[in-house]
Amino acid sequence: MFDAEKFIKNAIEETKETVAGTTIIALSGGVDSSTCAMLVGRAIGKNLVCVFVDNGFMRKNEPERIREIFETKVKFEFADASERFFDALKGITDPEEKRKIIARTYIEIFNEYAEKYNAKFLVQGTIAPDWIETKGNIKSHHNVALPSGMTLEIYEPLKDLYKNEVRQVARALGLSEEISERMPFPGPGLAIRVLGEVTKEKVEIVKEADAIVREEISNANLKVWQAFAVLLEGKTTGVKGDKRDYGYMLAVRIVESTDAMTANAMNVKWEILQKITSRITTEISNVTRVLYDLTSKPPATIEFE
Repeated sequence: MFDAEKFIKNAIEETKETVAGTTIIALSGGVDSSTCAMLVGRAIGKNLVCVFVDNGFMRKNEPERIREIFETKVKFEFADASERFFDALKGITDPEEKRKIIARTYIEIFNEYAEKYNAKFLVQGTIAPDWIETKGNIKSHHNVALPSGMTLEIYEPLKDLYKNEVRQVARALGLSEEISERMPFPGPGLAIRVLGEVTKEKVEIVKEADAIVREEISNANLKVWQAFAVLLEGKTTGVKGDKRDYGYMLAVRIVESTDAMTANAMNVKWEILQKITSRITTEISNVTRVLYDLTSKPPATIEFE
């Protein structure tokens, strides 16, 4: 059985032996990177610099909330790089190419902060499913399929843990429930929940839809592993206000899992799905159709890209 307290003790000792001098951590605000920040912070204290990169693909109000949570707790750097990421992805439609471009852009930014602080190490919240899926050529995780040209040495204290174990460590470290029980969110963010080319208009649509899905799941007190919306390619004909409409399609994905290696599409009450659909098509004017994804993992992955 996994012992969180024992893991914390060993990880702190290992960190002290491995990491030296000023160190940067890629802080997203998710449970993995937040747990890493607390763990490494206990080991090296003020030598840790937490860099939050706003790539423009975060959930609604996420950058502001992460800043509010961490700015007074750790040495915190906020990097507004949204335009940089949108420019890098212009015209790109292949999901693997998207992931690799996002990874490369992240590393460029962290290299810049490494130069600013004269840092030699980059801490990442990589966990077991990330490298398993990357090595299995299922999909490239941005924190595993790293590009060449890095000036930083990578340190990943959680790399052998699964999400349920990371949550145990987070609780043992005293992280709030808002962080320790936070729903998983992909490192590339909403960029991989927009199928095809990523544009500001499309990201805004999926951002609003994601907020609606999460709000209705919360209102219904459903215990889920992940719940989100994906913007599909193409448009479909619809009817709004007795007039023809031609708008986007969204797929809603709600799954149950314990470790993200397998997942089951959740049997959600029809009334909840109807509420989600009604809100999305009413509150987001350029969406005409909402679908529900019934596919489990395998054969699908949890994310669409």
